[in-house]
Amino acid sequence: MLLADRYIARQILLGTLYAIVVLSLVLVMGNLFKQARPLLVEQHAPLGLVLRFVINVLPFSLMFTIPWGFLSAVLLVFGRMSSDNEITSLRVAGLSLWRLSLPVFVIGAVFSGICLWINVNVVPHAKASLTEMIYEQVKRDPRSLLDPGIVQSKFKNQKVFVEAREGDSLVGFHLYQVSNGENGTPVRADAYVHAGKVSLVVDEEKKQLRLKLIDAFIETKQENGLSELAFAGEAEPWLFDFGSDQNKKARSSAMTNGAILRYIDANPDLPQVKKVEFRAEITKRYSFSLACLSFACVAVPLGLKSRRKDTSSGLIVSLIIGTAYFLFTVLADEFETDLGATLVLWAPNVFCVLLGLFLFRRVRFR
Repeated sequence: MLLADRYIARQILLGTLYAIVVLSLVLVMGNLFKQARPLLVEQHAPLGLVLRFVINVLPFSLMFTIPWGFLSAVLLVFGRMSSDNEITSLRVAGLSLWRLSLPVFVIGAVFSGICLWINVNVVPHAKASLTEMIYEQVKRDPRSLLDPGIVQSKFKNQKVFVEAREGDSLVGFHLYQVSNGENGTPVRADAYVHAGKVSLVVDEEKKQLRLKLIDAFIETKQENGLSELAFAGEAEPWLFDFGSDQNKKARSSAMTNGAILRYIDANPDLPQVKKVEFRAEITKRYSFSLACLSFACVAVPLGLKSRRKDTSSGLIVSLIIGTAYFLFTVLADEFETDLGATLVLWAPNVFCVLLGLFLFRRVRFR
């Protein structure tokens, strides 16, 4: 390996690692306070549970921070080398631009392999583990799942509101059983439950949260549109079931590739849109894994155009490219065919390679 290869590789690796640490810290802390604040912060969850949350969120953040950090590092390193005339000196010494870019593509290939392993093997298990953390918090403090003054929508087809707490009980309990439309939005309430006071018990063996309703009022809608009312001093325990597979919403992001394919085969009546969504998740994992190699194609020639007095331009360009690249996943959700979703998910990689070839050709003759 030439001295120039080691020089370029060292700077890119250090810059990438630094960017990954900074970006991952921002994303993890954002997820911590956005998704887990009610359980982990407001309810004073133990430090071990907080650390588990961070560890499980970290692989998901690395899906984005590794390619983004690599892109930023290449832009900044080649921008600095170009402004300091180091690139010109190396080219005068007989090294072509493609040869100077070899360390970038080698490092990009290594990072792409790491991303592939993370996206296919680590991320699905980490997301599945996050759902189990909710039940663990329920076992520790059942009341933490039902914060007073907040409409809770954690439960499938159910909205819950609690007015206040009184010791170990909840006061002013309201529950709405709703039916969802085709787009997943609630369309009507099928049942309404009110209780003056509720006591909570966790059945660890069955993974159930039992709600014993005191001074209960229950209203249910019949098929003919009429309502049926019931009053009880003490009602049968109302169950929130965390263990039943019927009450678990299948999420493609929390399933391995093999599990996704088995789920599709086991559910032949699954809507076509859902099948496309699940298969697109597999395609996304492979296309995202090649982001580092795709970014290497455009980062080198774009970095050469940066100026020393404008080092922030490299960060701005990386934000624009990275944001545009990952926004294509949103477009993929709008397609109802496998071909359309596949083309959209692979389009950013193809575009980056073609644009990189064009930019390399222009820079080479300057």
